[in-house]
Amino acid sequence: MLRRSTLVLLVALCAASCRGSEPSSTSAPAKPEKPWFEERASAAGIDFVHFNGMSGEYYYPEIMAPGVGLLDYDNDGDLDVYLVQSQMLGKGKPINPPKGPLKDRLYRNDLTVGADGSRMLHFTDVSDQAGINIETYGMGVAAADVDNDGYVDIYRTGLTESVLLHNNGNGTFTDTTAKRGVGNKGGWAVSASFVDVDRDGWLDLFVGNYLLYSLEGDIDCLSVTGQHDYCPPNSYRPQPSKLFRNRGDGTFVDITRNALEGGAYGPALGVSTADFDNDGWIDIYVGNDGMPNQLWINQKNGRFKDMAFLNGAAVNGQGNSEASMGIDAGDFDNDGDEDIFITNWLAQMNILYLNTGNGVFEDRKGPSGLGPPSLAKTGFGAAWFDFDNDSWLDLMTVNGSVSMIEAQARAKDPFPLKMQNQLYRNRGDGHFVDVSADAGEPFELLDVSRGAAFGDVDNDGDEDVLVGTANGPTRLLINNIGNEDHWLGLRLTGVGGRPSTSSGRPELVEGRDMIGARVSISRGAGPTIWRRARSDGSYASANDPRVLVGLGESTGSVTVRVQWPDGKAEEWANQAIDRWVTLKQGSGK
Repeated sequence: MLRRSTLVLLVALCAASCRGSEPSSTSAPAKPEKPWFEERASAAGIDFVHFNGMSGEYYYPEIMAPGVGLLDYDNDGDLDVYLVQSQMLGKGKPINPPKGPLKDRLYRNDLTVGADGSRMLHFTDVSDQAGINIETYGMGVAAADVDNDGYVDIYRTGLTESVLLHNNGNGTFTDTTAKRGVGNKGGWAVSASFVDVDRDGWLDLFVGNYLLYSLEGDIDCLSVTGQHDYCPPNSYRPQPSKLFRNRGDGTFVDITRNALEGGAYGPALGVSTADFDNDGWIDIYVGNDGMPNQLWINQKNGRFKDMAFLNGAAVNGQGNSEASMGIDAGDFDNDGDEDIFITNWLAQMNILYLNTGNGVFEDRKGPSGLGPPSLAKTGFGAAWFDFDNDSWLDLMTVNGSVSMIEAQARAKDPFPLKMQNQLYRNRGDGHFVDVSADAGEPFELLDVSRGAAFGDVDNDGDEDVLVGTANGPTRLLINNIGNEDHWLGLRLTGVGGRPSTSSGRPELVEGRDMIGARVSISRGAGPTIWRRARSDGSYASANDPRVLVGLGESTGSVTVRVQWPDGKAEEWANQAIDRWVTLKQGSGK
């Protein structure tokens, strides 16, 4: 990671070289009559405050967490919230002592909808009754149904180990890490992803490990002003990531050595899984902090080949490795293939890899207008999401520094890394506009933002955002603008086999979210829209696995075609819009 001694020069160079690629200011929308987003966490009952364990020693892990999760753990049709907590580091005195027990928290969504469609959003802390009792230094969360019993399970990553919480289907969870074989003992995992790599109907698990680190081996670093500061990641050696195959009963085996040809070196921060080359098999893209990224192309035989350099997605257009914290894949130009967006360190600019077909990419951060506005910002969580439902995927990044901001330090801020978040609107012509100034009060807040999870928390037809703040309160950004356009919400489910019952026969269960399924939506006018069911992406966070499609001004019914993870495809014609609907594999044509 570059240091501040180079930042002034880089900012000046970009001001001269990148200005011509910025979209015209005349394309920016007029000021909205009401805020597009409102911050509602505390008002809705989410009172969680993250504690990073800092005592003035500048231990590296203090700046890396937390991720957050959106998942429907009780199958009642709305998204609940899982929040990752950290712990004290070292034996020093905490600068900001925690106000409660240092445990992860689970908040149940008790959404009520009035007869007039009005929504009352409220969350209840159910951590104790659910059996959530993790007291290790947490990083992130991934969520999916690992044993095909119809209930979503939770994989929580951490500084020294990870934990798999099995959903018992009765509102409680049990730690089954040892039984499942995915403990990642000694591994500093940040992001993880559930993905069916072999199309057998059982979700496998990729765990992105970061650095080889211990408190005893922590290195002292200085800022350009000679003050103690957090070290760059290249101060430590990277740690290999892992790929676990689901045996078909909810237990896993480590297949990294044979499956990932050439080795899964780190330091991994972001991971996104998608069919990048459109061959019907899910691939894995990994962002490595300060080292070339990896594009693991599925070879359809249990093995993957890293094609990142050959396909133009390992380094930026200038040939340099970047920080690569947050990652998401999505079809922003509606041409039927998955593009990649990555957040980076403030002097590098965020990057857009345009998929030119068959998984070959070009760096378009300049022409797209996404690069220059990200200068002087350090991005973490990010996602493609159509916040205004105009049928074009927009972007949000949540930001926070990784080295001291001098003005904040001089003001005696105990954690002087705070930045504002950003919202980018897709103009539909390959260009984006930074509309943060129009998006409401949440985009004026100064936080050390890290993880971000995206989903329709109040089921009103637009996507909301849950943001994890390092050493600060969780933020819940409620979308007020998206459902003014038309939309269709899809939950894609399949039928899978539970582990054998006492009769010796697998029990078939409906309800598992079909992560990895691709959807095309055909309208009477306008291009076909392509979306993907996924819960990974962003940074250390679990997203809504449902698919929410903005339809703009389209008013008629639509045709939905789903390509399932096993390669089969089905179609549902004449689907009514402006509603949530469940499509089950095997019920289409």
